[in-house]
Amino acid sequence: MAAHDEAGRGELAFATRRGRLVLLATVLASGVAFLDGTVVTVALPRIGEDLGADFSALQWVLDAYLLTLGSLVLAGGALGDVVGRRRVFLVGMWGFGVASLLCAVAWSPTALIGARALQGVFAALLTPASLAILSASFAPEERGRAIGAWSGLAGVTTAVGPFLGGWLVDAASWRWVFLINVPILAVTVLLTRAVVPADPGAAHGLSRREIFHRIDLPGASLTVVGLGLIVTPLIEAGRLPGAVVVGSVAAGVLTLAAFIVYERRRDQPMLPPSLFRIRTFSVANLVTLTVYAALTANIFLLSIALQRGLGYSALAAGAATVPVTLVLLAFSARVGALLPRTGARPLLTLGALLAGAGLALLAGINPDTSYLTGILPGVLVFAAGLVLIVAPVTTTALTDVPPDRQGVASGTNNAVARVGGLLAVAVLPLAAGLTTAEDPEPAALLDGVSVALWIAAMLCVVGAVTAWVGLRTRDCQGVPARTPVPGQGGVAA
Repeated sequence: MAAHDEAGRGELAFATRRGRLVLLATVLASGVAFLDGTVVTVALPRIGEDLGADFSALQWVLDAYLLTLGSLVLAGGALGDVVGRRRVFLVGMWGFGVASLLCAVAWSPTALIGARALQGVFAALLTPASLAILSASFAPEERGRAIGAWSGLAGVTTAVGPFLGGWLVDAASWRWVFLINVPILAVTVLLTRAVVPADPGAAHGLSRREIFHRIDLPGASLTVVGLGLIVTPLIEAGRLPGAVVVGSVAAGVLTLAAFIVYERRRDQPMLPPSLFRIRTFSVANLVTLTVYAALTANIFLLSIALQRGLGYSALAAGAATVPVTLVLLAFSARVGALLPRTGARPLLTLGALLAGAGLALLAGINPDTSYLTGILPGVLVFAAGLVLIVAPVTTTALTDVPPDRQGVASGTNNAVARVGGLLAVAVLPLAAGLTTAEDPEPAALLDGVSVALWIAAMLCVVGAVTAWVGLRTRDCQGVPARTPVPGQGGVAA
C-alpha cells in the first residue's frame, strides 16, 4: 500500500523495482500501438491479396487508424485527466486488444477497416495516458530519465517492427500481426493493476455535464467529421463523381473551420487558439505537417512498391527501411546535444532538404532497381535528414509555450504528425494516379510511386523554406533538446 501511495504522490525513483515495472507497463502498452504502424504497413500487400482489397482499401487500412487516433488523441488525454489516468489506460488496453482481435479475424476489407478505426480510438486513450502515468508517478528529478527511457524503448520496439511483421507475414499470416497484440496487452493489464496506483482524476465533485464539458466531445467530433469528409472522397476519387469529391472536401474544410470557431468560444478549449499565436509553435507544427506527411507517404508507398512492383518478400520489404530507425536511434542524442549551439533553424532547414533529397533518389525506382544502388542510398539520405528534424522540431514546438500548456502543446504536435500522415496517404496516391478501383500493374505502380515520391520531396522543400523563413537564428539556442514523443519522426508511423 505504501508503495502505491508513493507512486500516486509522484515520488517513484527510476532505479526501484516498482519504478521499473511502471515503466515496463507503459512501454508495453504504448509500444503495441506504435508497433502497429510499421508492422501493418509491411503486411498491406498480403492483406490485399488475401482479402481481395484494392489500392484504395489498403489506403483505408492505414488512414482509418490515423483518422481516429489523430482526431481523438487530445480528447483522450483530457479524459485521463478528468476520470483518472489508470482507468483510461486500462480501458485503452482492453479496447485495443479487442480491436486487434477483430482485425485478426476480419473477413473483408470493410471489416478490417472498421476494426482499424476502432484501434485508433483506443490508441488515442492509452498513448497519452501512458506518458501521463509516467509524469505523475515519478519524482520530478527522475521524470526526465523515465520519459527518455520510455521513448527510447519505444524506438527499439519500432526498430524490431519491420523484421517482426515481415517474419510473421511470411512464416504464418498477416493476421498474426494483430493477434500478437492480445497476449502482450493481457500481461500489461495485469501488471498495471499490480503496480500503477489508481487516481481519482479531476471528476470528483463535478457534475456529469461539467465532465463532458472538460472532455470536449463536440470538438473531437467536429475534427473526426471534418477530416473524414476530406479524406474519404480523396481516397475514393476513382469511384465518385468529381462534383461529389469537391463538395465533400469543401464540407470538410467548413467543418474544420467550425471547429476553430467553436474552440475560440470555449472557456476551456481542447486546443487553445492562443497557442498558434506563438511563432515557434506554429512554425514547428507546419514543418511537422509537411515532413511527416512525406515520411508516412514514403513508408506506405515504398513498402507496396517493393513487394508488388519489385517482388520483395514481406520480410525483405520490412528490412529495407530499417536503416531509417537505426540512424535515428544512433544519432538523435548527438543532434540533441548540437541543438543548443546551432539553434533549430539550420538543423530543421538542412534536415528537411536532406529528407527531400532522399525521397528524390527513391523516386528513381523502376523495375530494374537494385536495393544497394537504387534503394539504400535514398533511404540513408532520407534518414540523415530526418535525424536532424526529430528532436529539434519537438523542442521548437514547446520551447516558448508556457509550462501550464506544455502537455496540450505536445499532444497537438503529435496530432499534427498523425494528420499529416493521414492526408498524405489520401492525397499523394491520387495526385500520382494510383487511386483507382483496380490495382495497377507493377510497371504502372512503380511509375505512380515515383511521381508520389517526387511530390513528397517537394513537401520537404516546403518544410525547409518554412523553417528558414519562420524561425530566427537564436530560436532554441541554449535550450536542451526534448525527447520526441514516439509516433513522430519515424519512431513509429
